[in-house]
Amino acid sequence: MVVVDGITHSVESFTDICSSPRDQREVWSDGVLTAAVHHSCDLPSRFVAVPVLSCADCQTVAMTTGPWKILLSPPEVGAEERELLLAAFDSGWVAPAGPDIDAFERELATLTGTPAVAALSSGTAALHLALAAVGVSTGDDVLVSSLTFGASAFAVTYLGARPVFVDSEPDTWHIDPDLLATELELRARSGRLPAAVIGVDLYGGMADWPRLESICAEFEVPLIEDAAEALGASWNGSPAGSFGRVAALSFNGNKIVTTGGGGAIASADESLISRARYLATQARQPVAWYEHEDIGFNYRMGNLNAAVGRGQLRTLAHRISGRAGVRAGYLRGLEDVPGISFQGIADACRANHWLTSIAVQEQFGASAADVLEALRGEGIEARHGFKPMHLQPVFRDAAVVGGDVASSLFDTSISLPSSSHLTSDDVQWICDVIRGVGSRAGA
Repeated sequence: MVVVDGITHSVESFTDICSSPRDQREVWSDGVLTAAVHHSCDLPSRFVAVPVLSCADCQTVAMTTGPWKILLSPPEVGAEERELLLAAFDSGWVAPAGPDIDAFERELATLTGTPAVAALSSGTAALHLALAAVGVSTGDDVLVSSLTFGASAFAVTYLGARPVFVDSEPDTWHIDPDLLATELELRARSGRLPAAVIGVDLYGGMADWPRLESICAEFEVPLIEDAAEALGASWNGSPAGSFGRVAALSFNGNKIVTTGGGGAIASADESLISRARYLATQARQPVAWYEHEDIGFNYRMGNLNAAVGRGQLRTLAHRISGRAGVRAGYLRGLEDVPGISFQGIADACRANHWLTSIAVQEQFGASAADVLEALRGEGIEARHGFKPMHLQPVFRDAAVVGGDVASSLFDTSISLPSSSHLTSDDVQWICDVIRGVGSRAGA
């Protein structure tokens, strides 16, 4: 069965509703079409998605009636969030102001160990304001981890600055402190120090922040922690969000803490957060009319979102524990498979295990793309590792320091379903699918 324009069709093949005569391959599960590949010699050759199907030739688009059986990282919300959300709704505070925002900011300050936090509309907004707060402006260079989600680099361009990308460590996949130190030394000699450095906490782990802080302090370059994926993690007991001059957090729908969409900026510098909060509320002056001395932004979080976030913080430890158990299950199920390795976690790091991620090496006998296709064919939502920023078309002209490690990880890495709601049977099934790909390749 498939759905086209809202109409359910019982079909034997996607070709029953698609006019393309081209080479085709389809995957069916329990009578439901879950994936289709249609090849065309002159158009993008592969359109594979579950539950979305489309054909390059005739532009037919269909939604399957069968959803993913296992999602990558769905929101995990329950009674705590519902109770606080309904209380906020009943209070009438539905604007980007209210008691739940104030409480959420206080609770985030406690969790991150920082005295000042401003709740915002997104993690991208937090990065934008963090960069502005440390003085980044037009024409500046900002060194950024290459292996990251695009927002880490996009925010640099909002201020007219240039991102310069830095490669990863091969074990933990985080920004390489040695490369960073060498680049800053070279730039110091030529009088071209960057306006800031952005390090990124990746997939729930953490970068080596004490080293990064020491390196940046030596050259008096502001350091920004992009902790969008690491809330609840820590390094030698110091929480994610407490490092650098300022940190950015994200509460997007698939994060380990979600507000349905949101972010925050955190810092030990209360004046910096005060400035960020001012800019986030359209830079309004404290007068009886709308008056502006600066260009501001509509970046504040809504009170209802904050209420959900407060509930999420109450249950965060449970989700971290559950996701740690999921990673342990993957380790048991795959640690003896040649060519499968896991993103490393430094001894000093207590990760939040947001996304357990693996690298599929040549010894496995099949590629990461093969594994991803097999998982998706079973209705398991895995995700390709991040494409490094220095390989992105939009940054084709940007400078890069190193790049081989991040490029290799793009070719080999996959993030596996990591919800704390996964059962041991779920994890074992996923491991069996991955093992099966390797077995078939070696047969």
